[in-house]
This record gives sequence, structure tokens and C-alpha cells, in this order.
Amino acid sequence: MIVTLVTIFIIGYACIALEHPLKINKTATALLLGVLVWAVYNIFNLVSGGYVNIAEIHEALASPDNKLSPIELYRNFVSSSLVENLGETAEIVFFLLGAMTIVTLIEDYQGFTIITDKITTTNKKKLLWVVSIMTFFLSALLDNMTTAIVMVALLRKLISDKKERWLFAGMVILAANAGGAWSPIGDVTTIMLWIKGQVTTVNIMVKTLLPSLVCMVVPVIILGSMLKGDIVRPDEEHSGLEVAPWMRRLVLIMGVCGLVFVPIFKSVTHLPPYLGMLLSLSVLWITTEILSRKHSKEGHTLPTAVSTLEHVDVPTILFFLGILMAVACLKVSGILGGLANALDATFMGIKVGDEAVGFFLIDMVIGVLSSIVDNVPLVAAVQGMYPLNDPSAIDFTPVFVANHPFWEFLAYCAGTGGSLLIIGSAAGVAVMGMEKIDFIWYLKKISWLALAGYVAGAVVFIAMNLLFEPYEWWSTMV
Repeated sequence: MIVTLVTIFIIGYACIALEHPLKINKTATALLLGVLVWAVYNIFNLVSGGYVNIAEIHEALASPDNKLSPIELYRNFVSSSLVENLGETAEIVFFLLGAMTIVTLIEDYQGFTIITDKITTTNKKKLLWVVSIMTFFLSALLDNMTTAIVMVALLRKLISDKKERWLFAGMVILAANAGGAWSPIGDVTTIMLWIKGQVTTVNIMVKTLLPSLVCMVVPVIILGSMLKGDIVRPDEEHSGLEVAPWMRRLVLIMGVCGLVFVPIFKSVTHLPPYLGMLLSLSVLWITTEILSRKHSKEGHTLPTAVSTLEHVDVPTILFFLGILMAVACLKVSGILGGLANALDATFMGIKVGDEAVGFFLIDMVIGVLSSIVDNVPLVAAVQGMYPLNDPSAIDFTPVFVANHPFWEFLAYCAGTGGSLLIIGSAAGVAVMGMEKIDFIWYLKKISWLALAGYVAGAVVFIAMNLLFEPYEWWSTMV
């Protein structure tokens, strides 16, 4: 079964990558992949009756209080697994839907012109630095996916040529993922590590800021050395819609504050971020409804969220649904957990002198894998493998204390490794959907830049920890 699932996933992934040569939309392939792996997994277990890698069922069968048959236990397991994973996927989908609607509303009210009017340079090199630095720090404040959506909306106002805009959008993905990696609220994986107590706020920021900055700066320097001349700005669109300057400012400020409010909402209420995003959207929705009703003129109706949602990018949302459900099946079937165990057995014992360095290699491989398989289940599998200060852990499993370099480096690698492929991160998928960037184009033009930045940042992190910390890592293991 494992071989069959992996084979199906690889073939489906290849079809997504070859979307343009095959002339089959990637969303259709992702949906087929998501359903097919679950169907194969379910049929295999029903036919064999072995319920491979499902410890819960075997434990329940051994319990004297159990009154259900194996098939009934299995059906309950599959049902709960589907609901749980669909719920996790829906959180991302609704978060994306809310963020894209807010950004589009700001764009419809011409709010971004307030920012783009301040960016006067047309020099490609200077603009690349401006966009990358803005993205890097904004991503740490918001999150990488929301920041990518905002910055692509800005790029549409700054660059008219599609292929030139794609280059800058590629750097937005790299900078957004790098910026999210050093902040406890900048990326889903750092949030997971932060909530579980593996990292603390100040420590993760101090230890990973410089590597993340290097991860962003190296590609900018390389790409900037190849850019020449000036960009051509798009012509001003004259839709006939007149938006007063005060309305532009109001919607821009409310929209940005709404996005910034999301991590605050999560910290205060401990509720999922998508609820905070929907709350921000509802407030802006009500505001635009009032503006439209009071200030629209005959033949010039001000937009509301209703008009924005009419042209939402549904294929991108369905692509998320398909690919994340396929990865969820790999998690439920135990494939990702087995992969994590294999990494542990291969690398954990490696030392340089008396220094244990195997965990650095594990983190780097996880970062590369996160460009193929979603980083969230990978990090979740690793969190389960290495209990935090649990003395009952099996003898050969190291137990890393809070703020151990293993966790900090995992945050960096899982956050930035997704940039290696355009569908390796939420930011990449969002940009891909908005700009219709080709997978193969990104692989040729951006992936090698992402790899250069990823390795450079990793080298900086390892050097910081091995050269400038005067203690041996094995002493921090229980």
C-alpha cells in the first residue's frame, strides 16, 4: 500500500508540475490526487483487514471494553480522520479567502495607490531591494501568505510586463517565507513550535533573524546583479470610478489594521487565525456597504465585498483543498512519520569531533522535503518524534529541551525550504494562483536562487551555533 500511495503522489505531483505541456489545469490534477490517495488507502485497508499503521484500532481491539467490530472501528477512524484533516485544510482555505477579499477590496478602492505613489523609483535593482525588504519585515508582522497576497497586489500597480513582474513575485515568495521563519507568528510551523513550547518568542527571533535575513539577501544580490534598466509602470486605469482620497485612506488603514489584528486575535482568544481573518473581513465588509450606500453616484457604484467575491479565484482555493488532502492521507497512513523515523536513524548519530551535528542535517532535509510535501505535517511528525523533556522517551530518542538549536533550525528550514518549489508553501501557491506563474518557469528562474539563499542562511545558523556558543549540544539533551 505504501508504495502504491507514494507512486500515485509522485505521478500526481509530476502532472501538476507539467501543467502547461499536458494542458491539464493543476487544480483538476490536485483534486483527483486528493481523492485517489484516500480511496486507495481506504480500499486497501478494507480488503486486507490489516489496518496498516493504525495503532488506535489495534489498541481498541485489545481493550476489554470495546464492543465494536474491527470494520466499525476502522470506519469511525476514517470518518474522524477525514473530518479532522478537512477541518485543518478548511482553516487555510477560509484564511486565504478572507485575506484575498480584504486585499482586493483595498485594491478596488484604489488604496494601494497611496503606497505605490511613494515608491518613485523605476530602477529594477532598487525596486527589488525595496520590495524584498518590505516583504521580509511585513511577513514577520502578518504571516507569509497574507504578505505575499498584499505584495503581489502592489506589484500589479508597479510593473506592467508580466515576466518582469513574475521575477519580482518570485522574490516576494522567497522574502515572505524568510521573513515568516524568524517570527513566532510569521509561519504556521513557527506558530506550531511556539504553541507547543519548543521555542520562545525572544529566543526564536534572536537566533533566526540573521540566517533568515541572509536567506533573503543572497537571492536579491544574485538577481539584482542580473537586472538592468528600468521597469515600465502600467498605465493608470480609468474605470470611471471616482474614489475620494479619504475613502482610499480609510479602506487601506482598516484593511491593513485588520490583517495585523489577526495574530493579536489569536494570541488573545487562542482561537484559529482564520476566525480573526473573517472577523476583520466582516468589519471591512460592513464599512464598504455603508460607503457604497451613502456615497455611490448614478452609474458609479462603489464596490463592496459582494462584488469582490463574485470574481474570487476559486481554482486556487480548490487546488489548496486537493493538494493538502493528499498530503493528509500520507500523514494518516504513517508515511510521513516513517520518513521522519528514517531521517532520525540515518543522521542523528553524526558528530564532528565531540559536537553532535546530525540534527542539523535532519532539519535541512526536512526543509527540502517541505518544498514537495506540506511543511505542517512534517513538523508535526517531528514534534511527535522528539518529546519535549519527556523522561519516559525511548532510550535511543534524544529529548531536546526548549530553545534547543534543533527546534530553532527546524523553524528556519521548514519555513524557508518551501521556497524551493512554487507549490512548496502557502505563499507560493497564493502567488501562483494570483499571477498564474508556471511551475516550470519558477523551477528554472527562481528555485536555484531559493536554494542559494536557503543554504547560505543554514550555513550562517550552523556557524553561529557551533562557533559562537561555548557549550556542546549533547549536554542539552536529556
